[in-house]
Amino acid sequence: MRSSPNRLVATVFGAVYILVGLLGFAVTGGVGFLATEGGMLLGIFMVNPLHNVAHLLIGAALLIAGVVSTRAAKTVNIVVGAAYLLLGIVGFFLVGTALNILALNTFDHFLHLASAIVLLGVGIAADRAVSQAPLGRTA
Repeated sequence: MRSSPNRLVATVFGAVYILVGLLGFAVTGGVGFLATEGGMLLGIFMVNPLHNVAHLLIGAALLIAGVVSTRAAKTVNIVVGAAYLLLGIVGFFLVGTALNILALNTFDHFLHLASAIVLLGVGIAADRAVSQAPLGRTA
């Protein structure tokens, strides 16, 4: 894992997102599962129970991929990074609408965009030899 930036980033981001998902439940008591406004995590990030579950699932995918192999970490970093890039952009248009089922706010969007930059940057730029290795040979 030390020699692979993708595995390191996936493992660290995975652990952080799992922690954030768990902490989110501490501030969403009484908040509806799909509420468009939720509790405030760390005083600035709005979350609802669905948002917490999403963090747990994404964190688990990243953590598992980081532990499994470089190829898995690279793939999941790119997929999650692309999803966060899309969510970060589209999210600005969802605030204040009934479609905001993750209870997103502006701080969430900027954090999702920052996560996307890191995940996509590492996923695309690091461990290039892995993407060219034969399928049976992964690090």
